[in-house]
Formats: sequence, structure tokens, C-alpha cells
Amino acid sequence: MAAMNTVIVVVAVIGLVPAGIVLLETLASLFPRRAARGTAAVRPTVAVLVPAHDEQTGIAQAIETIRKQCRESDRIVVVADNCTDATASLARAAGAEVVERADLVHRGKGYALDFGLRHLAPAAPGVVVIIDADCTLHPGSLDALAMEAAARDGACQSLNWVEASPGASLKQRISAFAFRFKNQVRATGLVRLGVPCLLTGTGMAFSWNALSRVSLASGEIVEDMVLALDLARKGEGATLVEGARVTSRVPETDAAWRSQRTRWEHGHLAALMRHAPRLLRESMFPLRPALAMLALDLSVPPLSLLVALQTAMLAIAIAWGVASALWTPSYIAFAGLATLSLAVVLGWLRCGREIISLGALLSAPLYVLAKLPLYVRFLLRPQRGWVRTARTGEMPSSAKQTNHRGTETQRRQG
Repeated sequence: MAAMNTVIVVVAVIGLVPAGIVLLETLASLFPRRAARGTAAVRPTVAVLVPAHDEQTGIAQAIETIRKQCRESDRIVVVADNCTDATASLARAAGAEVVERADLVHRGKGYALDFGLRHLAPAAPGVVVIIDADCTLHPGSLDALAMEAAARDGACQSLNWVEASPGASLKQRISAFAFRFKNQVRATGLVRLGVPCLLTGTGMAFSWNALSRVSLASGEIVEDMVLALDLARKGEGATLVEGARVTSRVPETDAAWRSQRTRWEHGHLAALMRHAPRLLRESMFPLRPALAMLALDLSVPPLSLLVALQTAMLAIAIAWGVASALWTPSYIAFAGLATLSLAVVLGWLRCGREIISLGALLSAPLYVLAKLPLYVRFLLRPQRGWVRTARTGEMPSSAKQTNHRGTETQRRQG
């Protein structure tokens, strides 16, 4: 009984740590912005790299939002990666340079980006900005990213939001808030604490020198997160540019939503398990507090999973208290859930009121329940390869694949 008491207490204390990290980051995000370290004297030449796999429905609009911010010496390069649709021709018609890549063995965004960089190398720009093909780059963002990346001679990240449509479901609105909570509130908190932020895959900018020191060619499904960790290890971690913003839409169909969340959260959990312990070790010898804090941030599971774990811990602790009359674990578990709840409410006050009402946010446990199968699949059959999320207005992925196979059969028969 004594041994089990000790185990329950230790587990409850461990569960308190990620909640404390989230609250620390949330409180830090409320601090005034740090004084700028200075900007580049002259805006560098910029190449905007747009990796695109079957993006014909939105590629022209994405290019248009970028083109309006480009100067005469800038370039927009679309990497049409294993495309089976009209992405390449539509991108050319919209005024972008297009390079086409066909490699069904080395699949994934990292390989597409590496291909694009090799295309840029003969006339290397000062700064490379990476924008996903389903994103909108908001006015003024390109200049802000270019100047910051040049001033740091390194990497930076814009605010990255997903937006729910006016008639969005509760699940979509909670998803949009959770995304903004992580990419705005927690990322801002890290930067206020003097810690590098993670990269989020789009709205990223790098000096050419910084890119020359890392490799992007990988099939990681969260290649952006791994790249951010590699840069942080070298002492060149990314910072957040709060004056720049990219937005995309929350997937409107359940199938697309599940596909996107599976890719992101399975990738996050895999990176947590593989990289967080190693990063924490590396931060100890010699002592590197910023790297240690980044490792702790990485160790925080996705918000919905963290809520589920904290709730389950409280339920187990209460049950153990009833059985053993030891209530200490219950107090600790309650403190963990209360800490996390406070962080979420503060985050909502900071950036969530326009997305979801507080009353609707209280329905979050239903959202958590809807995502539990996703985490069960991670334990049984984690997603390891990149899978594209269907865009609004497209047919489901399975139907597209069936249609594509049929087309290929017709070509072979013809």
C-alpha cells in the first residue's frame, strides 16, 4: 500500500509539470514585448517558396496575396510536388516560377522544400520565406519577415492562425482556438522568456546562410518542428514576428479534420517522445536554460490530450483517496487541472473571444472525447508518412485516389 501511495503521488506531481509550463508561457505572453534587437538596414531580396501537392483549388489565390507584397527583385517559386492536377499550369498563369518534382519514393514536404532550395541556389536570395499553398499571407507580413530574418541572419516565424468559417461547428471553433492558443499565446510566452519558438510549417523565414547550415530533405510529418529543434541546438533558434501573419481555414469536413489532426498530433507526439528527452539532456551539459525550456515546451502534449490526462489523473486520485484515505494525490491532481484551466481562460481572454464564447468553450470536454480515438490510433498504429488534407470544396481523399487510379488505368489501356 505504501509503495502504491508513493507511485500515485509521483505520477500526480509529474502531471502537474506540463500544466505549469503552459501557465508559465501564458503569463509570460502578457509581458510587454521585448525591445527589438534592430532590423536590417536594407530589405534583402526575397524568394517565396510555396510547396504544393494537388493545390489547384487555391494556388492562384495564395500567389496573389504573396505577389501584392513582392518587390521587383523578389521571386515566387512554386514546387509542384507529385501533382496530378493543374497546380503547375495555374501557378504559372498566376505569375509564379514553377518547378515540378516527381518522386514517389521520397515523399513529403521536406523533400519538396529541398528541391526548391536547390532550384534557388544558383541565384540565392538574401531570405527565403516558406508559405503553404492553402494559406493567406496578410499585408505587410513579407517585409516584416524578411527584415527580421536578415537582421538575425537566422530563422523567424509569423503568427500562424487557422480560422473557422462564420457557420463553423463547435468542434471547428474549439480547434481554431486551440491552434491559436499554441501558435500565438504559448509561442509569444516563449519569446518573452528569451526562448526560441517552434516553427509551424508556414509563414517561416530564413536567411540563406541559416538554410545552408541545415538539411530540409526528410519525410518527417512535422519537419518544421524538427528543423526548429536543429536550429535551437546550434544556438540559432527561431523567434516570433508578431507583425506578420498567415491564415488558413479549419477543414470543414470531418474526414479532412481528422486527417489534419492525425498528421499534426501524431507527429507532435512522435517528436515529443523522440526529441524532448534528448533535448533536455543536451541542455544540461553545459547548462543551457533556453534549450531546457524549449525541451519542456516540447514535452507538453496536445492541449486536448493534456486535458484528458489531467482529468483522468484527478478521477484516479479521487478513487484512490476513497480506497486508501490518502488525499494528497487528489489535491495535486486538482491543482494540475486548475492550473491548466487558468491558463486556457487567460489564453481565451488574450486571443479567443472573437473565435468562441466562454460558454461554448466549457463544452471542450466533448471535443476532447471526439479526439480520443486519434490518440488510441497513435498507440496502435501511428501515422508516419505525410498525408495531404483535403481542401474545402474538394472531393474526399479516397474518392480522389479512386478517380486518379481510374484515370491511370485508362491511360495505360489507351
